Amino acid sequence: MPAWWCAARPTTTCSLAMSDLFRIGVLGRGTVGAAFVEMVHAQSQKVQHITGMKPEIVGVLSRESTEGDFDRILAASDLIVELIGGIEPARTYVLKALAAGKHVVSANKQLISLHGEELYRAADDGNVQLRFEGAVAGAVPVVRVVNESLAGARITRVHGIVNGTTNYILSEMAARGLTFAEALSDAQRLGYAEADPSDDVDGRDAAAKMAIIARLAFGVAVSLDQVSYEGIREITPYDLAYAREFGLSLKLIGAADLREDGLAIWVHPVFLYAGHPLASVGGSFNAITVESPDFTEITMSGPGAGGPQTATAVLGDVISAMIPPASTFSTPAPVAICADTTAAFYLHLEVADEPGVLATVAKLLAGHQVSVKSVLQRGTSDQAHLVMIVHPVLESQFYAALEEIAQLHVLRAPPRAIRVIEEEFQ
Repeated sequence: MPAWWCAARPTTTCSLAMSDLFRIGVLGRGTVGAAFVEMVHAQSQKVQHITGMKPEIVGVLSRESTEGDFDRILAASDLIVELIGGIEPARTYVLKALAAGKHVVSANKQLISLHGEELYRAADDGNVQLRFEGAVAGAVPVVRVVNESLAGARITRVHGIVNGTTNYILSEMAARGLTFAEALSDAQRLGYAEADPSDDVDGRDAAAKMAIIARLAFGVAVSLDQVSYEGIREITPYDLAYAREFGLSLKLIGAADLREDGLAIWVHPVFLYAGHPLASVGGSFNAITVESPDFTEITMSGPGAGGPQTATAVLGDVISAMIPPASTFSTPAPVAICADTTAAFYLHLEVADEPGVLATVAKLLAGHQVSVKSVLQRGTSDQAHLVMIVHPVLESQFYAALEEIAQLHVLRAPPRAIRVIEEEFQ
């Protein structure tokens, strides 16, 4: 009779043997670590009902702990949950755990995005599971859906909002007319942003997540260092106000698009039209859209950050690791990274209010095959705000035109350009 049989039937009674315990070592006592330990205690009966084994926390490693403390926790555990963050000592601990034949669950996006291939090989060599749902989008089950539910689908593109901090900031700037600095301060006060928010607001956090997603969706080796990314520090209330007149909303979007000539993978601020499934996702929520010719598109949305939210994803991974067979990772295929992609753009110019400025700008754009779709012009005293949406064009052509425009004597500030996704889903 299988070990889970008795626990799966409430009308049957049985005693809990040592072999029915599943021992978990936790690395990290931070917000997520504390929430995870509390959740394991609260949900232990449910987990036992599902798996036939009762989860038990055998040790929690703190920042002040020593290597000996880790060794004792490792020896006593069936599975290690890594919630330290950063690269070291997390990488060393995870590799030791995998080599010792222990399953590992991690929420460490930097570690997985930079050293994923090394960790996948170590998990394969140890015939154990490496799971990291909590590293990508908090409680949104992106990793499990892409890696398991959609494993047989022909995925062509994955894109979405994968950073709750920046989504909250942009949402507040749009709704309340706040500056970036004001919205960031608000996010920090509410606990949505760290004291040092650089990884979030500069796009590096989202880039790490997109590297992980691309590896799962396309079976190709992608490192964080190969992802082109930029953040939201330069966004102004003017940009959001003018874009609203075009029917656009601004999001920090990450995308991985598999093309015939390679993989386009990036994180940028992007304007979306109202018909796009990500346009209405506000606050600190995350949302991921997966596209395939087999099902058009699937969008998943939910809380993207926070202790209980991430702990939920971590516990889900622990339960999956408790149920065999172990997950494995296919050998990644080599892929070329596309350096020059096609995009539409929002262009904002602050210029002297003189005759012929619009014609001059249009001529420079046309000289690089950049076609204008829409134009707004607003005057303020002796200067004007000239705002355009241009049709999709190779980025190299657009930025070549922008370089010439930046030299015009009528400019009162550097030009600002933000990408626009034109597609809308019905």
